[in-house]
Amino acid sequence: MKVLWAPWRMAYIEKEPAPGEEVCIFCAPAEAEGEEPDLLIHRTELVLCMLNRYPYNPGHLMVAPRRHGGDLAELSQPELLAVVEELKLATEVLHRDLRCEGLNGGWNQGRAAGAGIEDHLHFHLVPRWNGDTNFMPILADVKVVPEHLEATAVKLRESFQLHLERR
Repeated sequence: MKVLWAPWRMAYIEKEPAPGEEVCIFCAPAEAEGEEPDLLIHRTELVLCMLNRYPYNPGHLMVAPRRHGGDLAELSQPELLAVVEELKLATEVLHRDLRCEGLNGGWNQGRAAGAGIEDHLHFHLVPRWNGDTNFMPILADVKVVPEHLEATAVKLRESFQLHLERR
């Protein structure tokens, strides 16, 4: 049996929704006020950007419209533009501050397409580096993420803010 230590998952596993509360990982941080919740990196009036709790690589981000819905064709023009602007900002930050050498990006719409969260449209940006696939996933079928998600979140929040100030 393969064992991979991932202590940050326990908080997610044990988190129970309030009675009658529909849980959406995108709506909760979109509506939260005050301090940045959990893995939220950046939000605007129309979109949010957050770390993926189960990343393929360090810095794996998701960009979603704040409005709950699962169909790209239902986005308004302002929402669509805001999503693209946020993807552009995230791309600039990942290249500049995480020094990634490439990115994989896209979305899965509908269960048949592999959407893990069908009801809230979201886009993935996965940073890539030359040689980032080593022997672990090939021989042991295990992916190693070398930095705690909360540390990555703090770093990226600061990077987004600095990047926006420089624009």
